[in-house]
Amino acid sequence: MPMIPTSDGTQIFYKDWGPRDAQPVMFHHGWPLSADDWDNQMMAFLAQGYRVIAHDRRGHGRSSQTSEGNDMDTYASDVAALVEALDLRNAIHIGHSTGGGEVARYAARALPGRVAKAVLIDAVPPLLVKTAANPGGTPVEVFDGMRAALVTNRAQFYLDFASGPFYGFNRPGAKVSDGLIRNWWRQAMMGSIKSQYECTKAFSETDFSDDLKAIEVPVLVIHSEDDQIVPYADSAPLTVKLLRNGILKTFKDLPHGCCQTHPELINAELLAFARGETVRAEPALIASVVA
Repeated sequence: MPMIPTSDGTQIFYKDWGPRDAQPVMFHHGWPLSADDWDNQMMAFLAQGYRVIAHDRRGHGRSSQTSEGNDMDTYASDVAALVEALDLRNAIHIGHSTGGGEVARYAARALPGRVAKAVLIDAVPPLLVKTAANPGGTPVEVFDGMRAALVTNRAQFYLDFASGPFYGFNRPGAKVSDGLIRNWWRQAMMGSIKSQYECTKAFSETDFSDDLKAIEVPVLVIHSEDDQIVPYADSAPLTVKLLRNGILKTFKDLPHGCCQTHPELINAELLAFARGETVRAEPALIASVVA
């Protein structure tokens, strides 16, 4: 399997497909998944002539199950190591959920010429947990409950998570995909329980406000008002206000895992943004577009 070593010896698994002289598009997965979560998007961009890259975050998928380094600073450093090893320049970085936080931290610190654009999809920035300075956030007790369920019976917790709120399969009239549920569970169970446990703190308690302010490249922020994992009101609208060059695309009824349930919508937005174009979406699906 293709791997690159980081400074502390961690082995990071990655996929790298397409022409080496094409513009790179790097995908950053959510918790507790792997690079496989981006298969649809990678094939879509590959078909359009892009070079596509995705990696398994440390402690996830096929990467090393490390005891240490399960925090956003280390995740961003791992991305920088992979970018340098593959010599990715003028790349578009696309992150979903926790991966959106990883993109924000990396893009804010990236060397000049490495990042051309970024996309945050149903992402955790600016700050997910409720604090005195972030009263609209999710109470820490919610994440405490997730950690407790993870330790008690990880397999059942992940099955319930994928079968319910992640893909919106708990909504009335939802078209349930057993394949998506099984694939989510498969990816999640490949990772380290310790890394996934500690990543919960990383994605919920890391404040990305300064990172967002520091990003100079254009950033597309995609989020759904019906996201049951990362609540819309305390995420996307606040994120785009902190960005220097941000565009907000709000959907009405898509789930948190919209890249898999509605790839035809999300891929069109991603490809258009990569090309500097605008997508004409169905008015019933779009809540607002704010530049």
